[in-house]
Amino acid sequence: MTLAIMAVPFGLAAPIATSLVAGGSVVIIWGWILVSILTQTLALSMAEICSKYPTSAGAYYWCYRLASPRTRLLTSWINGWLLVVGVWTVALSVTFGTAQLIVAGVGIYHPEWNATAWQTYVIFLGVTAVSCVFCLFFNKHLPTLDIICACWTGLGIIVILICLSAKAALGRRPISFVLGNFDPSLSGWTPGWSFFIGLLPHAYTFSSIGMITNMAEEVHNPSEILPQAIVWSIPIGALSGVIFLLSILFTLPDVTTLLQVSSGQPIGLIFTLIMGCRAGGFGLWFILFGIAMFCAISVSCAASRATWAFARDAAIPFHQTFSTISPHFEDVPVNAFLLSTTIQVLLGLVYLGSSAAFNAFAGVAVMCLGASHAMPVAISLLNGRKDMHDAPYNLGRFGTVINAVAVLWNVFTIVLFSMPSVIPVTKVSMNYASVVFVGFGVVSAVWYMINGRFYYIGPPIPEEPTDSSEFSNSGSTSPFSKEI
Repeated sequence: MTLAIMAVPFGLAAPIATSLVAGGSVVIIWGWILVSILTQTLALSMAEICSKYPTSAGAYYWCYRLASPRTRLLTSWINGWLLVVGVWTVALSVTFGTAQLIVAGVGIYHPEWNATAWQTYVIFLGVTAVSCVFCLFFNKHLPTLDIICACWTGLGIIVILICLSAKAALGRRPISFVLGNFDPSLSGWTPGWSFFIGLLPHAYTFSSIGMITNMAEEVHNPSEILPQAIVWSIPIGALSGVIFLLSILFTLPDVTTLLQVSSGQPIGLIFTLIMGCRAGGFGLWFILFGIAMFCAISVSCAASRATWAFARDAAIPFHQTFSTISPHFEDVPVNAFLLSTTIQVLLGLVYLGSSAAFNAFAGVAVMCLGASHAMPVAISLLNGRKDMHDAPYNLGRFGTVINAVAVLWNVFTIVLFSMPSVIPVTKVSMNYASVVFVGFGVVSAVWYMINGRFYYIGPPIPEEPTDSSEFSNSGSTSPFSKEI
């Protein structure tokens, strides 16, 4: 499921226009390598904590266990809201990005069609509906779907590499262009800051690495399996990303032409121009579309589990309703799933007023999930890592440095992805990520004052375990039983 949620080719291709505007090849390839290295520190840090506390509550449970008794309730509350908002917006960004990808696919054969905002929104609703059908009615088949997704992604990258490299209808770029071309003039930012602004696609691709923990109670031996899944997802994703990006950069068409695409996603045009025919471009587009749909289903499923876990611990309004498990839908948390989906549908309306909505959705996801994942790492670091000495997956003497780099990187991304992609800023090109981020923060604070401070007691803690494997059901007694 980790590979399905990351969906590296889709994650890099959907917002690739941001990197093209921010500087081009240098931002795309070197930025990917840089972000992969920095994200690996977070993956290692999370894996260490997860090996000791494997639970579907994830980071907010970790905060509760690691923070002092005086601050643990408020800390876990804040982290839990960051987590659920993060999973809601990352699921939204995937389904909405898939809708824009469909618009780009139609544009291959009908380049004269410019989809209006409401047409794109209706397509987004269609993608969301398909994801709902799979998550609600085919839950027991999702593990098989994840295996198919991994095979589809791996073979798809190889096919794209071979096809683009062999055809190259517009010619091939020299290696000096692929590794050294940097033109930030289109962004309006200074060169250094423009480079970092262009890292959004890369950070977005890796933003969901921790969502696999939300399936902890459906995994056999989670204290061993989950840390491995988190850690190995980065090098596997990084390698597949390098192959995918290099195949595009060595045959990249004119950037100015690509940025004129009305859908905001030039990947369909990129494939068509490089292949020299619409059929070839559409064939490669379909590979990417398949990856996107697999990702939409997996991330929607994981988002519902995170929502259910937080509702189970009485931290969201009407938690009794949203923590209910339906026996009629193969033990799926239907109410939590519908809540997650409804919020995504409502947030999608932002696109009707802002063409930069996708960047906002992706930015909020990176900010919220990054902050949520970094908080327990920061708490552990401030505690002198004393709680990690008996973690099954231990970072040893390098733990302090790895933890510190992970925290600093995530603090930086919160500032970075609040910024607009281009300046000067208009109301249409404005990045509304900070607005959504602060808005949910206000909702969280108000609900804490009204309800949380009186009734929220944090996730349940099991009685003193003698073995880390006893944490496989930490924080809950899960109704889920299927292995992934």
